[in-house]
Amino acid sequence: MKFLIALILTLFVSVTVTAQPFEGEIIYQNTYKSKIPNLADEQLASMIGKQFDYYIKGNKYKTISSGAFLQWQIYIPGGNKMYNKMSNSDTAFWIDAGSNSDSVIRSVLNKNVIEILGLKCDELIFICKSGTQKYYFNSTLAIDPKMYINHKYANWYDYVSKTNAVPLKMEIENAQFTIISIATEIKPMQLNDGLFLLPPGIKTDKSPN
Repeated sequence: MKFLIALILTLFVSVTVTAQPFEGEIIYQNTYKSKIPNLADEQLASMIGKQFDYYIKGNKYKTISSGAFLQWQIYIPGGNKMYNKMSNSDTAFWIDAGSNSDSVIRSVLNKNVIEILGLKCDELIFICKSGTQKYYFNSTLAIDPKMYINHKYANWYDYVSKTNAVPLKMEIENAQFTIISIATEIKPMQLNDGLFLLPPGIKTDKSPN
């Protein structure tokens, strides 16, 4: 009996211990389908970026874009704000990450749908007020969802609370365009906290949108 109890406890511990959170860089390649009149797919890709270099460490992340218009985005958990830097302004405009004009109406989870970089990925589909969002993920690239409990913007906490993982592919469709981002490189590494700080002396202001 003691052996059986010990075995049950061992199994319980093995399935409840979460994977070590992923720290490092993921490179995404992006394609776009524009729904905006007089704005071609290639123009949209050039503006927003064909490549995103995404860095994540604990409750912080940063995206550097290859786009001519969007330069970078940083999420700073201390103020629960997302800062976006555009090429046409010397100001980084922030968004309250606790706000969300969108909402998830229903979700669907499908197992072992696709393989990305040798990793078998599950698919999470959100039917949202804004459109359809599809995420593909593998649990080995873990996120602790408790670290993002206040990050409601763009349904981010809805996503991490259901997957506990960094997405390896995303298909986001709204009224303006569809973007498909797929990981082409995964680089686990220790990141300096300074990477997630705003550049010294940069002006900041609330986003007008």
